[in-house]
Amino acid sequence: MNYKSIGFNVETVTYKNLKFQVWDLGGQTSIRPYWRCYYSNTDAVIYVVDSCDRDRIGISKSELVAMLEVRKQG
Repeated sequence: MNYKSIGFNVETVTYKNLKFQVWDLGGQTSIRPYWRCYYSNTDAVIYVVDSCDRDRIGISKSELVAMLEVRKQG
């Protein structure tokens, strides 16, 4: 099954004594410019790619590199 995030979803997950706030941000072209709004106070990123969508693998790589560069600068 293939589920795509549209917009974003937020959930708080507690595991033992750790509390995670998880943001699931959609990857649509129109949403990507807003990703940077969520960078502050971020300790980790899990970047998920649909590997079956071979046409967008290169785009996904470029977006990840750009995201990491913005994070490094800021």
